[in-house]
Amino acid sequence: MNIPFNVPHATGRETEYIAQAIGNRKLCGDGPFTKASQALLEQQFGSGRSLLTTSCTDALEAAAILCDIKPGDEVIVPSYTFVSSANPFALRGATIRFVDSLPDQPNLDHEAVRELVTPRTRAIVPVHYAGVACEMDALRDIAQRHDIMIVEDAAQGIASSFRGRPLGTLGDLAAFSFHETKNIIAGEGGTLHINRPDLVARAEIIREKGTDRSAFFRGEVDKYGWVDIGSSFLPSELIAAYLLAQLEQIDAIQARRKHVWQRYDARLRTIGGNHGVQMPSIPDYATNNAHMYYMVMPSAQVRTDLLAHLKTRKIGAVFHYQSLHRSKFFEGRHDGRPLPQADRYTECLIRLPLYADMTDDQVDRVCDAVCDFWTGTPS
Repeated sequence: MNIPFNVPHATGRETEYIAQAIGNRKLCGDGPFTKASQALLEQQFGSGRSLLTTSCTDALEAAAILCDIKPGDEVIVPSYTFVSSANPFALRGATIRFVDSLPDQPNLDHEAVRELVTPRTRAIVPVHYAGVACEMDALRDIAQRHDIMIVEDAAQGIASSFRGRPLGTLGDLAAFSFHETKNIIAGEGGTLHINRPDLVARAEIIREKGTDRSAFFRGEVDKYGWVDIGSSFLPSELIAAYLLAQLEQIDAIQARRKHVWQRYDARLRTIGGNHGVQMPSIPDYATNNAHMYYMVMPSAQVRTDLLAHLKTRKIGAVFHYQSLHRSKFFEGRHDGRPLPQADRYTECLIRLPLYADMTDDQVDRVCDAVCDFWTGTPS
């Protein structure tokens, strides 16, 4: 593709930091680059504790253990999301109760969550789609009323907020992704953000294969051993070194991504609306971190046709999630409730290329191609 869907960004210091990590002769995790990255993340969030993980999926798996999920527990998850939002809880034996999306945006329907709560509900997993916050006040009210934990799936939510509070600081736990398609990247990688002080010590143990190794290296115990369940969730210093270079430039990266998003929106919002296309919606309570620019076509056929049209122009647009309640694995386990909005986004949503190194000319070429699909001539 002349204009690919994504190009991983490099700030210029990644190779320098990776070389330093190699020179330090400390390649396993929890070295200086891990600690520096965690400190910058905690500064970004303003509260809580961040622990780097090898992926957002691993952060969610650690969160499921911290929630003490057991067979027979229920966890409420949006159907329109990546499988990693649900799989960690299914691995612990939970029954997944899928909730539909909102009509005007792909985030979960917070009012529908109320109807799914039962005495067995243990956790709610809001997914901040496109880095746009779910209605967290409503979810926090539900959680407090029923003593339910909130695990924010903020894979796409770095540098975004809800009513002035950073995403990831609104639940008990949160998970972020640094996959190469995200705003801030390390190739792979993630972080578990812990907002409850009483969970920090156990989170460290779970991340270190169920051992109290971190406490040992701080001199808090005279030897370390196996004290809990856990897994190998700790990333190498090479991943942390790349991540640190990104985190140091988060403001510049975000500024460029927002410029690209706004250039798309200025060209496409009106013409898209004139052709029955649902354009991105940013509620008053949320900010836009420019993770993606998506459009929801009026039908599956229109989306198919637009994707084919863009492919002829060598533009790498893509569709997104497939409804989990209709997945091959889960369809026989779903309780039968229709989730029409999740299915509509599955069939009709398209994502346009968006990355920090995207030029204005490339954005305009994409816009010209999209407009030409609808009107026959560029706008």
